[in-house]
Amino acid sequence: MPLSLYDLSVPSYLQTLGAVAGFLDKGLAHCESTGRDPAALVEARLIADMLPLRFQIVSVCHHSRGALAGAAEGLFGPPGDAGPLDYKGLQALVAETREAIQKLTPAEVDGLQGKDMIFRLGKNELPFLAENFILSFSFPNFYFHAATAYDILRANAVPLGKRDFLGRLRLKA
Repeated sequence: MPLSLYDLSVPSYLQTLGAVAGFLDKGLAHCESTGRDPAALVEARLIADMLPLRFQIVSVCHHSRGALAGAAEGLFGPPGDAGPLDYKGLQALVAETREAIQKLTPAEVDGLQGKDMIFRLGKNELPFLAENFILSFSFPNFYFHAATAYDILRANAVPLGKRDFLGRLRLKA
């Protein structure tokens, strides 16, 4: 049976968004158990020239829910300013993103195939077909920002392991 765009994207987004929600929960629990202020994690970075956890989580949501919406609209760009988000605000953003993606139907996502779309960055534009945008641009960015968020928490002593990043596997029933 051939895989559809829905089959390739939605379950993968949901698996990793579930993992992100899980490791954010562990990060908050770690702060509560150690007395650390979660606000310090929101602005934590791996290295000075990388953006903080806040941006990584916003980008995870942007490159999943936002990417599918951009493919539907025919236009996508970098994430805008999500405003000041505290730790619980980041958790809420991930939960809202998961809920929105869970509501998408196969017909909606599969209907994007073959649709022209543009990635716009300032005056630069990259033309894509929606499925190529999702698979070759959105997915790599989505996983990059999810891994970076995980790494920021790990670097800040949150007790995480590889299983926390993998999320719930889609095992044969």
